[in-house]
Amino acid sequence: MSVAFRRESDEEHLEPKFEQPIAPGPNLVTARGLRLIGERVVEIEAAVAAETDEEARKVLLRDLRYWHTRQTTAEIAPSPEEDEVGIGSRVRVRMNGAERVIAIVGGDEAEPGEDRLAFSAPLARALMGAAVGEKVAFADKADAIEVLAIDKDES
Repeated sequence: MSVAFRRESDEEHLEPKFEQPIAPGPNLVTARGLRLIGERVVEIEAAVAAETDEEARKVLLRDLRYWHTRQTTAEIAPSPEEDEVGIGSRVRVRMNGAERVIAIVGGDEAEPGEDRLAFSAPLARALMGAAVGEKVAFADKADAIEVLAIDKDES
């Protein structure tokens, strides 16, 4: 019989299941970020324990492996200098004539819609190391962003 007509099982035709990708580089977090990761691990562990469907359980276990990895590799970022933008800073800036407050956080705690940007985001990278009164380049524009105030992110 030709190999073209032989079928071993339905399993060989399913999409492969891959692990969730982990961002390259250090896993820098704020204290809040480390707490959120821990809460996420506890939440998923409880869901795994309660899940009876084997496929749903496999998905949860994959998520749990991701979050365990993030938890074990997390490094609390050093506190930024008082007058310099860094991970853990809340920065008030003026861009395109409008003011905006941005918190710079670890990758897993980023919420762009809430202006909580990962330190690896282009806007956050442009601001890192800036001081109050400084204008920084962004999106191929010199002096695109003016830093108005820097505080420690307490949320």
